[in-house]
Amino acid sequence: MSPAPRRGRSALVMAVASAVTTLGALPPFLLGAQAVAIRDDLGFGLGAFGVAVSLFFATAAVATLSTSTLVDRMSRGLLLLLAGGVVTAGGLAMSLLVSGWWSLMAVMVVLGLGNAACQATANSLMARTLPPGRRGLGFGVKQSAVPLAIMLGGLAVPTTGALWGWRSTFVVTCCLGVVVMLGAVGLLLRGRRRGPRRPAASAADLLESPPTLPLVLAALAITLASAAANYVGAFAASWGFEVGLTPSQTGVLMAVGSGGSIAIRVFSGWRADHRHGANLPVVATQMWVGALGCLGLMIDAPWAVWVFGLLAFSIGWSWPGLLLYAVARLGRDNPAQASAAIQAGAFAGGALGPAVLGGLSGAAGFPVTWAVAAGCFALAGALILLSRRLFTADLLARPPREPLTYGRSKVTPPREP
Repeated sequence: MSPAPRRGRSALVMAVASAVTTLGALPPFLLGAQAVAIRDDLGFGLGAFGVAVSLFFATAAVATLSTSTLVDRMSRGLLLLLAGGVVTAGGLAMSLLVSGWWSLMAVMVVLGLGNAACQATANSLMARTLPPGRRGLGFGVKQSAVPLAIMLGGLAVPTTGALWGWRSTFVVTCCLGVVVMLGAVGLLLRGRRRGPRRPAASAADLLESPPTLPLVLAALAITLASAAANYVGAFAASWGFEVGLTPSQTGVLMAVGSGGSIAIRVFSGWRADHRHGANLPVVATQMWVGALGCLGLMIDAPWAVWVFGLLAFSIGWSWPGLLLYAVARLGRDNPAQASAAIQAGAFAGGALGPAVLGGLSGAAGFPVTWAVAAGCFALAGALILLSRRLFTADLLARPPREPLTYGRSKVTPPREP
């Protein structure tokens, strides 16, 4: 067994994984933060805009599920080169070629493929290099990529977007993709290769697979919560504009709320490395705070958008890293299977939320849609607690071959997820 990486190297791994994930996740939030300008320029409404955002996540979901075997055979350098190349191509096409709804759809497919490649690269980096006692913090840092993408999207409105137009923000992503490609070329030239492939699972390994029912419930929960959360990320700016905020103010709102979400995600991951389980009740509480924030957004007033928008962003969307970490730990001796189900649920929610809830916004208005989003958050929290009970019962009935580890040295029996 290779020695655990030094603290400095672990920090570098977390930073690179988060940066690559941010680059892949950024495009739909650049669209969301600049929704008013883009819709006016290209000439389509809220429903069509929601479909564009959803297509991005749907493409990422399909690509992730259909290429998992291929990705497993690729080196990290090659994955990084592929991710940077696709993001570069998508950013360039968005800045130069998009002229209407159909061309926007085509480019969002390309950028969705880039997101899938970025996620695969970051996940490979995390799984192969971080020791167990730092994975809670690692997942918190990595999953901070989405609110970081929202924050950058918000900051793009009063800066690059205000100076040179919305297309210029995608020139920036194109340039960052080139930087990623250069880094990948450096890795490949140094001859770094992935470690040996793991052998196929034996019958004994299959017996240690995660229990199906609680895993399905957790995946359904993250689908619902991701649908609501991605709707908040994609349409909060449009709602703020309707109630009287300027585009620059809504951009600042998204940036500040996302900064709070990043801080809470990182703190939650750090606490998970030092807490004796009980991570899923924290996840459920964070989702219920998201429900409260969405209910408050029903109020047609600028102050409500500031107060409850920040609540929904900073706390209501702080659970992804902690949920992924908790379920991966509960994945028996096959955590990859458990985390794959959660990732698929997150992508499904990202695809369904903007399209379904965005269409509802156009048909019934924002207040009704905020109530539906609150219901999604509330139900997701309840499903998380139900899945926890089933996970706990399964741990007691089928203890894993290796006991669950808390922190960096303390090991306890598997009592609570």
